[in-house]
Amino acid sequence: MRRGLLLALAGLLLVPGGGGAVAQDGDPLGQDLSAILADTRLKNAQAGLVVRDATSGEVVFSSSSGRRMQPASNLKMLTTALALETLGPDFRWRTDVLTDGSRAGDTLQGNVYLRGTGDPTMAAKHYQDLAVMLAAGGIRVVTGSLVVDDTAFDQVPYALGWAWDDEPYAYNAETSALTLSPDAAFSAGTILVKVRPSVAGQPVRVELDPPNTHVQVVNTAVTGPGSVSVLRDHGTNVIRVSGATSGGRDVLATVHDPSGLVANVFRKALAANGVAVQGGTVAGATPASAVQAAHRDSMPLRELIVPLLKASNNMLTEVLVKTAGKSWHGGLAALRPKLAALGINPAELYVEDGSGLSRMDQISPDQLASLLVAARSKPWFSTWYEAFPIAGRDGTLVNRMKSTPAEGNVHAKTGSMTGVTALSGYVTSADGRQFVFSLVQNNFIGNAPKDLEDRVAIRLASDVKGQQVMTTMVAPPPASQRTDVECTWIQAC
Repeated sequence: MRRGLLLALAGLLLVPGGGGAVAQDGDPLGQDLSAILADTRLKNAQAGLVVRDATSGEVVFSSSSGRRMQPASNLKMLTTALALETLGPDFRWRTDVLTDGSRAGDTLQGNVYLRGTGDPTMAAKHYQDLAVMLAAGGIRVVTGSLVVDDTAFDQVPYALGWAWDDEPYAYNAETSALTLSPDAAFSAGTILVKVRPSVAGQPVRVELDPPNTHVQVVNTAVTGPGSVSVLRDHGTNVIRVSGATSGGRDVLATVHDPSGLVANVFRKALAANGVAVQGGTVAGATPASAVQAAHRDSMPLRELIVPLLKASNNMLTEVLVKTAGKSWHGGLAALRPKLAALGINPAELYVEDGSGLSRMDQISPDQLASLLVAARSKPWFSTWYEAFPIAGRDGTLVNRMKSTPAEGNVHAKTGSMTGVTALSGYVTSADGRQFVFSLVQNNFIGNAPKDLEDRVAIRLASDVKGQQVMTTMVAPPPASQRTDVECTWIQAC
């Protein structure tokens, strides 16, 4: 593993074409793009930019675009394209309730099995629906156990290279074949912690959605002016609510062992529907002889990639990888043969997850642009293209490039981590040419220069071939605005 990473990093010094800008002599577009990349904030940092004709693939501009870098959430473009190519746009996840043993009236002399395949859209309501379906079959007593079957995935909750200090936050939840999303954004592997004020100076009220006993809340927060913190202790299910607040606040908190949370919620749903399970809750595989009693299928993949790409949902992306091959390494190995069909040489990138959270991921702007060009010939392209954030309109670009030629025009994927920012996608110029572009920036200090990404996109949207174009300048984000994570992760778009 370490050898592979070293080879990938060594490739930074070996990739051909990784040097200075390449553009046609006297080309106003190339001159303007070079000027944008000359920004002093990039001194001693790394930036790679490539612009290609979307139809022919011809390189229009290139600057250090062959060098591999950390792509952050730009990697989601590759993962979703590979999933569409491998699993297919109509792929769905199924969650089953099964039984074994024999029936004697309303008594099942056997076990109830809850088996998941990774559906990240399951909510508490859906587990309630499954319990209703089981009860509708006339079962009132189960003499055996509730068996939780999450064996479709391995038991490794985090990919290599994820930061330990991100563990409490919803964008870094554990990946499991049985999981639960408490919100419409499909924040799988989390629960909603609802903090409400009470009497001034007294403890705040805390409720969990869904209600469960899988986690323990330690509440030291009081009602009054201030800010409240909701954090889960490392490696546990102890969630600490501290500080002060005079207003209500809802916070997504990750859980340890999402399958355990699901089991807790489902068991409560069974009891609420008159089904008493006399045995305990255990983990295990469903036997081949078990009979299906209820099931739910997810939305198709073609629909799921919309919230995935628009909001840059990490956990949805990781489910795609494990669905392809049970583990991160197994899934990536299963997806790897499709890389060539998407214009990428498998020997020229290094990937450890699906979302781009891993600091070990390495891919070049050239490879991302090749993906954008190759995807246009795929039958699923229009679905994929429309799922990208649209400048000034939705997703992680909803508040960027407004009132410019890029608004409603640029379809592009953002990427943000500390020291990393990226923007790659599609744009149509003022004279009707279609471009793909990829700008990846690494190793900067301080606030991410996302305004440089916007300037590039606006300049491309304004371009008239061979003509000098006045473009709208974009102010850098204020120092107080966080740019080290995707804005949707902290509801800051």
